[in-house]
Amino acid sequence: MSHEIRANYSQIWLLPPSLDDLLPSDHPARFIREFVDMLDLGQLGFKMRKGEEGRPNYAPDLLLKVWLYGYLERVRSSRRLEKACRRDVALLWLTGMNYPDHNSLWRFWNDNRKGLKEVFRQTIRVAAKSDLVDMVLHAIDGTKVTARASTDRMWGRKIMEKKLARLDKSIQEITAEVERAEKDEGGECRLPEELADKQKLREVIRERLVELEKEDREHMHPGERDAKVMKNHEGTRLGYNSQAVVDSKAGLIVAADVTNEENDKHQLVPMLQRVEGEFGKVADAGYWSGEQLTKADQSGFPVVVSMDEVKARRETAGPYNSSNFTYDQEKDCYICPRGERLTYQKTRKEIGSRVYRCRSYGHCPVRRECSKERDGRGIEQSPHYQAVQRQEEKQKDETKRSLLKLRMRTVEPVFAIAKELLGFRRYTVGGLDKVRSQWWFMCALVNLVRIYPLWKGGELEFS
Repeated sequence: MSHEIRANYSQIWLLPPSLDDLLPSDHPARFIREFVDMLDLGQLGFKMRKGEEGRPNYAPDLLLKVWLYGYLERVRSSRRLEKACRRDVALLWLTGMNYPDHNSLWRFWNDNRKGLKEVFRQTIRVAAKSDLVDMVLHAIDGTKVTARASTDRMWGRKIMEKKLARLDKSIQEITAEVERAEKDEGGECRLPEELADKQKLREVIRERLVELEKEDREHMHPGERDAKVMKNHEGTRLGYNSQAVVDSKAGLIVAADVTNEENDKHQLVPMLQRVEGEFGKVADAGYWSGEQLTKADQSGFPVVVSMDEVKARRETAGPYNSSNFTYDQEKDCYICPRGERLTYQKTRKEIGSRVYRCRSYGHCPVRRECSKERDGRGIEQSPHYQAVQRQEEKQKDETKRSLLKLRMRTVEPVFAIAKELLGFRRYTVGGLDKVRSQWWFMCALVNLVRIYPLWKGGELEFS
């Protein structure tokens, strides 16, 4: 006869077990505690209690431990964290069986956004002390993260213009109906309530269209104006472009930021400037920009940026695409695929580009295939031409091309940790400043996730 194990609800502990005994020695909560206990939170900008008067408050280190462990367990709501502090053994151990309420947790988060950024920087310092960051090669990339605001409630210019057109037509029909009734029946007819409602809605839509026009936007959410429409794996959503610079040695994030620009073209140099020192940088095709390459050269940043999109356009272009024209620097002219010269004509002062024009266009047998311009085929040389050429020369080197393959293996796992392991696919705060704080905090968590196995194996100690 088999014996089944059942709970004995009448059993009483003579000596209750210690919470410390219930938590394994290599539990992540112990790792979080050691990391936070190492920090000087006052020096990092966290608000510290100065006086002894009033009710006792929860210490900032206790609340920081709760938030860090909560994010590690994919809990990012202050109310859910409050419940977890009464249920989760690890949080009971971390808090010493104190139970911070959601208001205390939220105030701490809201009041210490600067300190949360510094927590991210501390993870980099810990990694540097343990020789996990060599500052030799950095990979740069961005990922789109959905905003807190609902896409369904945003204002869309085209949708509102269609609604306005339908309203105008409906109001005209109702007004004409009232006028006909007055003429047929005599006297004065009362305006229907439906007309008043439609007129109010029309005014609201017009006001919204005026706001969109002022902001020069196609879409906008009234409750979160910083968020913009972006494409991600979930589709087209209101969101933010979250940036990261990752060191290639251990895959740790060494710089981070958030922008509401839909693409990465203007982010290359700003992200490089967030990382001190002169090191190699690699970025994907989204960062390809002549202006940014020029600024990178001027700042002394040795960058390699993927040219996949540029090469794809060239491959699908016709035989007389500008990419097939060769620039002769010594003679300052372009040579077309047929060997004809395009000589310098003028400089566009507003943008600094140089214009070259074909002089033998009149008798060229392929003139219609080459161009439909009346003045002859023209090529406009960007002021960033030299920087682009230097980048193309770099990528003729097999060693530098191989760095681009390394970029994907370096930076993509970081976003996988954030989105898949930690479940971070949507911001829970609104506004660019608050979103930046949350992204920096997430980057700190990603670094801690990377460092944890080393701590667990005894290869890393906090001091």
